[in-house]
Amino acid sequence: MNAEPADQIRLLDVQDLDVRLQQLAYKRKSLPEHAEIESLTRDLTQLRDLHVAAQTEESDCAREQVKAEQDVDQVRQRAARDQKRLDSGAVSSPKDLENLQREIVSLAKRQGALEDVVLEVMERRESAQERAGELAERVTSVQARIDDATARRDAACAEIDGETATITKERGVIAVSVPADLLKLYEKLREQQGGIGAAKLYARTCQGCRQELAITELNEIRHAAPDTVVRCENCRRILVRTSESGL
Repeated sequence: MNAEPADQIRLLDVQDLDVRLQQLAYKRKSLPEHAEIESLTRDLTQLRDLHVAAQTEESDCAREQVKAEQDVDQVRQRAARDQKRLDSGAVSSPKDLENLQREIVSLAKRQGALEDVVLEVMERRESAQERAGELAERVTSVQARIDDATARRDAACAEIDGETATITKERGVIAVSVPADLLKLYEKLREQQGGIGAAKLYARTCQGCRQELAITELNEIRHAAPDTVVRCENCRRILVRTSESGL
């Protein structure tokens, strides 16, 4: 393949711009905010789950408290009825009086036990409410940190995208001036060789693979016509000759 030396030089310009585009793409992908947001999002998910669990526990305790208070009220009402019967003198049988008094004592014990249950449930409910409140504050705090990191990420991405657009436009202007067959070969090699399809021959060394060329290869390149497109024997990239090639 043949191409004017100036066209080959422009190919190096295209390569430099492609390297810069690769660097920008890597920079965008590797922004520290990505990992920060991912980590914070995991924390937020866990906190939200814990918050829902605390709210559920509080709700369960509320229902349990209502039921326990109803049980206390029922026992209290029954004890009040029995006490009223006892005080009224309507029960005259000693045995019935004894049974009624025994029932009043039993109801008092039952009421005391149920009131203890109410207190225990109220304590659990209060504890769940406190946890839910604390977790809600933590959810709000972590969400604020995510919002901040997201804003920083978006700003950084916008800056990178702007620079990428500028370089892409510049690349297009230069690439269109490179012969189509040379550019096609370059693109093929760039895909095969990790993004580097053309390299400068500098001080007898290929800047693509960083290998110094053998004497026989240097002699072949030295005697090749200026418009001959030469390739590195080691990495097969396009080698562009300049005044610094050391030929």
